Amino acid sequence: MTRVHDMGGRFGDGPVMPDPEGAPIFAEDWHARALAVTLACGSLGKWNIDVSRHARECLSPKDYARFTYYEKWLAALADLLVKTGVLSEADLSGAEASELHALAAEALRADAVAGVLASGGPADRPSPIEPRFAAGQAVRTLHPAANRLVEGGHTRLPAYAQGAQGYILRLHGSHVLPDSNAHGLGEAPEPLYAVMFHADQLWAAPEHPGDEVVLDLWQSYLEPV
Repeated sequence: MTRVHDMGGRFGDGPVMPDPEGAPIFAEDWHARALAVTLACGSLGKWNIDVSRHARECLSPKDYARFTYYEKWLAALADLLVKTGVLSEADLSGAEASELHALAAEALRADAVAGVLASGGPADRPSPIEPRFAAGQAVRTLHPAANRLVEGGHTRLPAYAQGAQGYILRLHGSHVLPDSNAHGLGEAPEPLYAVMFHADQLWAAPEHPGDEVVLDLWQSYLEPV
C-alpha cells in the first residue's frame, strides 16, 4: 500500500527544516488540546494504536495534503469516533446532547493522566514464530511494500525501503504485527528486528551515500539475501 502519507525520501518536497532551538513544543494552544483529546479518546479502549494510525492514512488524499499535522489527528479521530459508535455525526456537529453519554464514566480524568502515560503501551508479546535471522545477516525487504493480509491495508514497511538490502543489527523480541492489529485480525506477534540500510540502498541520489538508516521491521517484511 502506498498512499499520500507514505512520502519518506520523496523528491521535490524541499529540505526538512527543524524547529529552532527553544521553540515551543506546540506552535498553537489548540495543538496541545488536539493531542490531549486524542489520547483521552484512545483510553476508552475502542481501538488500538495501529487502528488509529490507519485512520490517518485513510484520510482522503486531498484532505491529507491540505491539513496540518494536528488537523490530520482530529479528522482521523472524528472518523474513528463515528465508526466505533462512540459518537454520531450529529454529536460531532455540536448539537446539545439530551443526556450524559454512556461512556462518560470511563473518561480519562486529569489526575490519572500521568499514571496512564507512565505505564505506556507495551507491544512485546510471546510468539510461536521462531526468529529466522541473526545479527549481521543480510536481508532484503519485500517489494512492493504492502500489507499481505489486507489489500490496501496498514503496514509499517515504508515505500522508500521496499526491495532494499540491509543488515540485521539486533532482534527486539516478538511484537504485535501492525498489519494484522490495525484490521481487527488479532495481534499476531512475530519477531521484530532493527535493520540497517546504507542510504544508497534507499535513494537514487543520496547526499551522503554512506549514511546509515535503521528501521524496525517485522520478520514477515524480510527475506534472506
